[in-house]
Parts: sequence; C-alpha cells; structure tokens
Amino acid sequence: MKSKIIAIAIILISQFANAQKTAGGITMPAKIKSAGTTLVINGIGIREKLWIDLYVAGLYLKAEIKDANKIISADEKMLIKLHIVSGLVSSEKMSASIEESFETSTGGKTEKLRTRIKTFKAIFLKKPIVEGVVFDISYVPGKGTMVYIDGKYQTTIKGLDFKKALFNIWLGKIPASEDLKKNLLNK
Repeated sequence: MKSKIIAIAIILISQFANAQKTAGGITMPAKIKSAGTTLVINGIGIREKLWIDLYVAGLYLKAEIKDANKIISADEKMLIKLHIVSGLVSSEKMSASIEESFETSTGGKTEKLRTRIKTFKAIFLKKPIVEGVVFDISYVPGKGTMVYIDGKYQTTIKGLDFKKALFNIWLGKIPASEDLKKNLLNK
C-alpha cells in the first residue's frame, strides 16, 4: 500500500512539474485563459542585458509553434507575459527600449504605427516599474493588442500590423535577444 501511495505521488509530482515552466526563478503555468481561450505556453526565457536579468517572458499560443514567422503573422489569439525581475528596469528605460525596439522591428518604418506606439509606450510610464510587476500583452483578433499590468486592464491597441511589429521585437530576424527568441520558440 505504501509503495502505491509513493508511486501515485511521483506521478502527480511529475505531471505538475510538466504543467509549468520556470526561468530565472519565475514559474509560469502551462496553460492560461485569455479572452475566453485556453492558451498553452510555447516557451519561456530571460531577457538580459550585459549579463543582468531584466525580465522573464513567456509566450502563450493556441498550440505549440516553433516557426517565428508563423507566430508573427498569425491573426490568432496569443499572449506574451513579461515578469520584471530587476530593479534596474524603470519606466523611462522601458519606454526608450520600446521605441528602439519598434525601430528595429519595422526596419525604421514606424510612420503608420507612430500614434499606436506612443499609446503603447505611455502604458509603461503610468506608474513606476518595479521588480515583480507583470505585463500581459494579449492579441485578440478583431480587437487588437490588449495590455494588462498586474492583471489590471490598461488599454487596447488596434491593428494586426501593430501586433506583427510588436511580436517581431522578440521573434523577428533581429530580435531584442537571440537567446530569448530561441527559448520562446522552445528550441
């Protein structure tokens, strides 16, 4: 009887361990609900700069996909979760980084997105960014990119073109971090 209980416990523990992913001390669930749809974690990784961990990112999709271009161009529900793990990330630094990242992501062609990029950047300036803050950036077809800070809705930015440019920041040919891209794609 004792050996059966131990066996069941081992099975349950191994299933629970497979149900979530961890990076940089941050554990993210294997599945989440977003706009009424269950999304599964595609990959999780750390964004670092000069050997300093800045945030842990988790990419959630309807089903696992390893092709970055398919994810970027897909008009499907998806979400990227950013968990800030460094006190060095500030609202001002994040805003500047976003500007630079959109420039790289679009090859400098930000004119059509300018107003929406400004709206997106303003979210990060609303309140101080501190270690432990979590951003959920969820794309919903027909609605746009919905942004939440610590579970609280902030705004929706319309357009598949905006979503493509945004996800291109992490998954494009010139990503913010090559290691993070590989991890988000679970490669």
